[in-house]
Amino acid sequence: MLILLPPSEGKASEGDGPPVGEAAGELSFPSLGRARKRAMAALVRASKRRDALDVLGLTPGLAGELAKNTAIRTAPTLPAAELYTGVLYDNLDLATLDAEARRRAEESVLIFSGLWGVLRLSDRVPPYRLSMGVNLPPLGGLAAFWRPLVARELDPVPGLVVDLRSATYAGAWQPGERSVAVRVFKGGKVVSHMAKATRGEIARALLVSGADPATPGELAKILDALGHTVDLTEPSRPARPWTLDVRLP
Repeated sequence: MLILLPPSEGKASEGDGPPVGEAAGELSFPSLGRARKRAMAALVRASKRRDALDVLGLTPGLAGELAKNTAIRTAPTLPAAELYTGVLYDNLDLATLDAEARRRAEESVLIFSGLWGVLRLSDRVPPYRLSMGVNLPPLGGLAAFWRPLVARELDPVPGLVVDLRSATYAGAWQPGERSVAVRVFKGGKVVSHMAKATRGEIARALLVSGADPATPGELAKILDALGHTVDLTEPSRPARPWTLDVRLP
């Protein structure tokens, strides 16, 4: 089983490990190293532009994030497990997992990133600010930039895919019918903030329980047994994911 997560806008302010420098190929999925270097170089250039905030889709209040971007080659790093601090990660609460659940997390959790493509929890990277939805000169749309490269790495990896990403990050890899896209509803409407919390809770529950569903149906039964109200829908057409709707009270 693979558990796919988005990154978070909220991140730790700084790390204490060695800089990533030119060693982007030493992260997980080293074949992405060259593309990571291109993305780093493009982000540094874009962050120095007069119109950097517009290019990166940032508000004036986030102007301080540009300094982090320009320093990514030399800034101290920290594990991805500690870098991301948003609502989803607060509810996943990786730091409190026991040793066995943490081992499962290291094997199954993948974090998608506009800058790095895809990371494992142990990969050490610096704080940065770059959404997968950005059109980054000269690379263009980042989801399209990463899609063939990530597919080459992940398509051969077997197992059910539990997709907890937002739509922006789901565009970087579509695993097809072996994937289950999780949506969260309350009062008949899709919710955003609460969806992040629920997705974190689901990821944690799967890791703590030791569950390893092989099919979408098995996943739905496991989540039902864990106390979630779920509805599973088959793909609307070939090569599309299953959909699992979680209904909040």
